[in-house]
Amino acid sequence: MEKVPQLFVESTAEECVEDGKAKIDCIVIQKNVEVRLKKEEKLPAFIDIKKAKFMKKEVYDRFHFYVDKYEHRMICDVIIVLPDRRTEIRLYKGDELILLPVEGYVSSIIAEVGNRVRKSDAFAAITTKKGEVHYLKPPKNGTVVYIDEFTNRPHYVYYLLPEER
Repeated sequence: MEKVPQLFVESTAEECVEDGKAKIDCIVIQKNVEVRLKKEEKLPAFIDIKKAKFMKKEVYDRFHFYVDKYEHRMICDVIIVLPDRRTEIRLYKGDELILLPVEGYVSSIIAEVGNRVRKSDAFAAITTKKGEVHYLKPPKNGTVVYIDEFTNRPHYVYYLLPEER
């Protein structure tokens, strides 16, 4: 079974910490210090709750809730931790994403989350009812940050972070 990326979204201190302990898994950022807390772990004494930024763990499939559906911009800061648990993609409030719909008789994913795609690279293959295969290419270079799959038919939506921000 393939591992799913982890999603951390900007939140308040009250959502993450209660009585000096983490209520849920979270990341606390204060200046250049970043602390990852598991549920029930104590908040380090050097962290000032009023100055720190809190990122709570969220279900990865809810990523699209944090993207403005009309302008395709991030509504808040987000950290995506890829399945290798070492690689991260950081998105900031206002970052513009490219929305790439993939719809066809049979869709095959070529690029996964975290993959860098270039303008000339295929990121998905579509097989038509006639058996023809079409390869879809992104309009700009970027990194795949999220793939949303609709279960009622072979249809995917890719969110791509363009390189030129």
